[in-house]
Amino acid sequence: MSPIEQIVQQFTPISLEEMDGVELMNRTDTKFVVSLDQLLSILDEVRSTYRILEVNNIRFSQYETLYYDTDDFLFYTRHHNGKKNRWKIRKRSYVNSEMSFLELKFKTNRGRTQKQRTGIPEIGMELNGDEEKFIGRKAGIDFHLSPQVKNNFTRVTLVEPSLPERITIDLQLSFEWNKIAKELKQIVIVEVKQENRNRLSPFVQALKKRHVREESISKYCLGVAMLVPFVKKNNFKEKLIKVNKLESIK
Repeated sequence: MSPIEQIVQQFTPISLEEMDGVELMNRTDTKFVVSLDQLLSILDEVRSTYRILEVNNIRFSQYETLYYDTDDFLFYTRHHNGKKNRWKIRKRSYVNSEMSFLELKFKTNRGRTQKQRTGIPEIGMELNGDEEKFIGRKAGIDFHLSPQVKNNFTRVTLVEPSLPERITIDLQLSFEWNKIAKELKQIVIVEVKQENRNRLSPFVQALKKRHVREESISKYCLGVAMLVPFVKKNNFKEKLIKVNKLESIK
């Protein structure tokens, strides 16, 4: 059993039903990038405070995602340029639970994330008519979208119901665009999801203690910046350097 598997088994489990009150479809999201070693240290520190999502005796959930964007990467570029009121549109398969969704995330100019989704039978590359109608109805814009970056990862979810707060911990990330692939085995993307931003969160405090600063970059933007040669990436340069540095740690 690996070190991450050992420490994950030490958390008290929580079921999906118990998590209903911490769904947080309208929330604040704060992202962090840490090394696998940093994560192990943090988990050891907070294991008595948080519960861990367990579904059918499984604590490591597998996710498959396909992101959509315009041919000139409008969504990515708006994020790169620091624009608010921006969209992220994706299909995601929750592999362990055998469910798939078309998901729309909207980041408001107040820093809140609003999420809407509809169930789909499976992830298909192209958007069908019903999916395009759903996007048009919810976004109010015809974006002329194409499939872009694919992303697979393993997720661990921690919950602190009293705050309320969810922590998603994404490991073993892989990306693919235009048959170009990239794996990240040493870095971890942590996302703190809260109804209102709370810097007294035990997990946030554990990150602060280790001088880990929040990162305004998504898995989609990271994948695009790493794989697509013709997009702007100046504003992500420091983040890419950090990712490469952490990935070189063995």
